[in-house]
Amino acid sequence: MGVVSDVSLDNREAGKVSFDKIIFNNVTFTDSSFHQIELTDVIFEKCDLSNVDFSYAIIHRTEFRNCKLVGTDLSQSTIMNVVFSHCMGNYATFRFAQFKQVIIHECSFQNADLYNSKLKKMSLLKTNIDQAQLAGVNLEGMDLSDCEFDGLGVEVEDLRGCIISREQAYVFANLFGLIVKD
Repeated sequence: MGVVSDVSLDNREAGKVSFDKIIFNNVTFTDSSFHQIELTDVIFEKCDLSNVDFSYAIIHRTEFRNCKLVGTDLSQSTIMNVVFSHCMGNYATFRFAQFKQVIIHECSFQNADLYNSKLKKMSLLKTNIDQAQLAGVNLEGMDLSDCEFDGLGVEVEDLRGCIISREQAYVFANLFGLIVKD
């Protein structure tokens, strides 16, 4: 338990580290590697986690608030009961990750890669997911209606049962080569 504040921990490397009940406030971790990290009851507030390797992480009851996650690698991670709020996660990688009860609120995840990830009770609220890779992700029941995007990397079968807005229907029509006539 503790608080780490106003420090730079760039270019660090540690494997199989565990953090429990820690608050990181205004901490920079860029270009660091925390492969197989375990985070429980952790808060990241105004942190820069750009290009950090969190692959194979187990992240539980954790919040990312106003954080920079550009290029962060969370591939093969288990992410449960986590909130991402007002974060910049462009080009973040979540390939083969498992999400359960995750909220992503007012973030930018442009060009993020969620290829073949499993989503269970995940909410994307007012988030920019333009050009995100969602192929192999079952989007049934997922509400994307208030998300912003001009294109997505998806397969037709991934979209079955996905909830979108009327305006987004035009985007998907263009993706599938359809011509919409007014």
